[in-house]
Amino acid sequence: MKLAVYGKGGIGKSTTSCNISIALARRGKKVLQIGCDPKHDSTFTLTGFLIPTIIDTLQAKDYHYEDVWPEDVIYQGYGEVDCVEAGGPPAGAGCGGYVVGETVKLLKELNAFYEYDVILFDVLGDVVCGGFAAPLNYADYCVIITDNGFDALFAANRIVASVREKARTHPLRLAGLVGNRTAKRDLIDKYVEACPMPVLEVLPLIEDIRISRVKGKTLFEMAESENSLNYVCDFYLNIADQLLSQPEGVVAKELGDRELFSLLSDFYLNPQKNQDESSEDVLDFMMV
Repeated sequence: MKLAVYGKGGIGKSTTSCNISIALARRGKKVLQIGCDPKHDSTFTLTGFLIPTIIDTLQAKDYHYEDVWPEDVIYQGYGEVDCVEAGGPPAGAGCGGYVVGETVKLLKELNAFYEYDVILFDVLGDVVCGGFAAPLNYADYCVIITDNGFDALFAANRIVASVREKARTHPLRLAGLVGNRTAKRDLIDKYVEACPMPVLEVLPLIEDIRISRVKGKTLFEMAESENSLNYVCDFYLNIADQLLSQPEGVVAKELGDRELFSLLSDFYLNPQKNQDESSEDVLDFMMV
C-alpha cells in the first residue's frame, strides 16, 4: 500500500505522518516513510536528526546509481520504520516532481521499493502543481491533514481537486481527512457535508502533539515515559486500522472556489444560524 499525505503548510503533516507510520508498524507492517520536502525534516521525529537526502547523495556520486548503497539513503527510525528524505531542487530552479521521480527510481534500483508493506509519502505543504503532485502518481490513497479552520479546508479542497484529476489515469482514491489538533470539528463537518468524504479521525487539541515535533520524538516514543499519552496513540492506531482495511475510498468532486468561500465564510458570519441548525439536527436525531 502506498499513501500520499497532503495538507496546508504548517498543519502538522510530518508529525501526523510519523505517528501513522509508527501505528502501521505496530500493526506488524514493514513501513517506509519518504519525506518530499526540500527542508528534509519529515522523518526528524523518527530518527532524531536530519538524514542525508537522496538528491544530495546522488549528486555526490555524480548520479552513478551503481555507487549508491541502501545504507547511504535508508535510515531506520524509531519503531523500526525505515526513513528516506528525497530532498529538493535548488531554490528557484528545478522541479520537486523530478526529485520524487529520482527517489523512486533509485529505490527501485536498490530493490527496496517493493520490499515494504506500506510506503508513505509526506509531501510539501498544500502545493498541488504538477511537480509536487508527483507522489499521487504512485499512491493508492491520499490522506489530507486539516484542522477546523478556513485556510486548511480551502487547501484541502484544492488537494481534492488534484486527487480527482490524477484518478482519471491512476488507481488513486481519497482515503479521507484527518483533523489535527482541533477542539472542534463543526467546520470540518460542514465541509464534508457539502463535499462528501470520510473523516478518518480528529486529533485532540493538546500541546504534546506540537511539542513532540520540537523534542524530535513521536507520540509513541513519548508515551513510553508518559503513560497519559497512550490515549493519543490510539487515535493514530485507529487511522492505521482504517487504512489497512483497504477502504474503497472516494473520488470527491471539489467545491468551486466561490462556493467554498461562501460556505466557510457564512459559517463565521452567521454563527447563530449555524448554531440553530445544529440544534435542529440534534432534535431530529432525538426524535428518531
